[in-house]
Amino acid sequence: MQTASFEGLLKAIFYILIFYYVFKFVAKLLLPVLVKKVVQKAGENFRQQYQSQQQQNHDEVITNTSKSNKPRETKKVGEYVDYEEID
Repeated sequence: MQTASFEGLLKAIFYILIFYYVFKFVAKLLLPVLVKKVVQKAGENFRQQYQSQQQQNHDEVITNTSKSNKPRETKKVGEYVDYEEID
C-alpha cells in the first residue's frame, strides 16, 4: 500500500491547475461559436413558430362586435392631503 507524499500532493495540484487553464483556454475558443449556433437555432425555431401562427391566424377571421363607445368612468375617492412631519 502506498502512502501519501508531499510530492504527490504537488503533482496533483499541478495537474489540477494545468487542467483548469487548458479548459479555460478551450472554453474561450469554443464557447462563442457554440453560443452563436444556439442563438441561430432558437431564432429559426421562433421564426417557424411565428410563420405557423400567422398561417393559422390568416385562416381565422375574428370580429369583435361589442365595441362600446362609452368612456370609462374613474372613481374619485376623497381628496389628496399633504402631511407634514412635526418634530
